[in-house]
Amino acid sequence: MNVILTAVIVLGAVGLIAAVVLFFVSKKFAVKEDPRIALVNEVLPGANCGGCGFPGCGGMASACVKAADQGSLEGLNCPVGGAVVMGKVASILGMEATASDPKVAVVRCNGSCENRPRIAEYDGLKTCRAVHACGAGETGCCNGCLGCGDCVAACKFDAIHINPTTGIPEVDEEKCVACGACVKACPRAIIELRLKGKNNRRVWVGCVNQDKGPAAMKACKVSCIACGKCVKECKFDAISLTGNVSYIDDEKCKACRACMKVCPRECIYDANFPKSIKEVMAAEAERKAAAEAKAKAAAEAKAQAESAPAPKVSPTQPKEKEE
Repeated sequence: MNVILTAVIVLGAVGLIAAVVLFFVSKKFAVKEDPRIALVNEVLPGANCGGCGFPGCGGMASACVKAADQGSLEGLNCPVGGAVVMGKVASILGMEATASDPKVAVVRCNGSCENRPRIAEYDGLKTCRAVHACGAGETGCCNGCLGCGDCVAACKFDAIHINPTTGIPEVDEEKCVACGACVKACPRAIIELRLKGKNNRRVWVGCVNQDKGPAAMKACKVSCIACGKCVKECKFDAISLTGNVSYIDDEKCKACRACMKVCPRECIYDANFPKSIKEVMAAEAERKAAAEAKAKAAAEAKAQAESAPAPKVSPTQPKEKEE
């Protein structure tokens, strides 16, 4: 009985001493957190998507407070909350929120089942990373979409889905918050965050195939062949040719769609225009044909007028003078 009592007393004393030591150590080495971080974290959406470039909303809150101490919130943006949330953050920190243009995820590949025929069959783990690690995939394009849906699984906002007909992911603009999760999930970097553009209209090259012309044409019906016609046609220096594929700078692009008219492969795409480029080109062709027909008719009328013989004028007889 005495042994048991002694053990209990010793263990109790050790526990008490350890508790006292831990208490003083916690007070001595306590890390004081700026109370503003908690306030900022409360107004953030709590999605923890990482689209802001920080590890969750807590990291974003800390970054905002640190940036406020340096005098500016420039470069910081919550893609989920947008301007409304950043306005609240700026109000808490006594700063002015810097406006940022909204973005949306864009899939830069249109290698559907019709455009890009399958030449092999993959039997294994159905993820894009696994297929990509094995080689080119089931088609002849080693740069295009693999269609396994890693981007779909990564999206927390149900904003991207695989089209069952084409096998290509499609982005729902209304749901997309431009967090960039799908961009990080894609092993072939075919998804890009691009500016939504004025009136939500934008133009982009829907191909990332870096093979040379003949190989690209063989792999896909709508592949870019680096002909450079779009580069020459653009008046705003918004298109560049790198790695055998064209790229449109969304900050320079004016969405005039002149590049789409000259693309022989029809691999440049647009979004949210009132009329498709084919309708615009058809209307322009009709106007041009009508103008040419009018000019031709005017030229023929002029030629006929010039070739027609001059009318004969009969001489007038002088009247006899009355006597």
